[in-house]
Amino acid sequence: MKAIGEAGDGATAVQLARELKPDVVLMDLRMPVMDGITATREICSDETLTGVRVLALTMFDMDEYVYPALQAGASGFTLKDVSPSDLVAGIRVIATGEGVLAPTVTRRLIANFSHRDESTRAAPRLVGLTKREQEVLVLIANGLSNAEISAHLVISLPTVKTHVSSLLAKLHARDRVQLVIIAYESGLAERGMPT
Repeated sequence: MKAIGEAGDGATAVQLARELKPDVVLMDLRMPVMDGITATREICSDETLTGVRVLALTMFDMDEYVYPALQAGASGFTLKDVSPSDLVAGIRVIATGEGVLAPTVTRRLIANFSHRDESTRAAPRLVGLTKREQEVLVLIANGLSNAEISAHLVISLPTVKTHVSSLLAKLHARDRVQLVIIAYESGLAERGMPT
């Protein structure tokens, strides 16, 4: 692992991401010139940076930062007080295309979505998903790994990977974190684990 750039503001972070094309950007959400949420959105929406993943960092475990950062395309969210070993582990997970959420963030996101009523939810984006893809999406939203999904549904690991790839493509999601958000926004995650 090697650091290849450093930026003091969001605009510079976007510029450096375009120049250096890193695997992972550690994005401070509170920065001058351009905030980290806007910078994350710029990086994640840039078609020339499709392989770049963003791990959002902040001192504040607050909804006003967490959800907008994830909606902007961040593949993960962690607090700055995370241990160095956990931060390195998070970077490695993000680099593989998976998502990372600090445990307190995960609990609060789930609580937030579970208390929303139908009128406050985003329009469902699940049209065109097969029943099995919906089951896999629910299991992803419940935090299961591909191997755990394979065991739960009694299907092969390559089949699970195919379903995950299909979900990413059909739902225009960058990674599993965005799949979790979609599952909760649509209300699908609240149906419970398939049997």
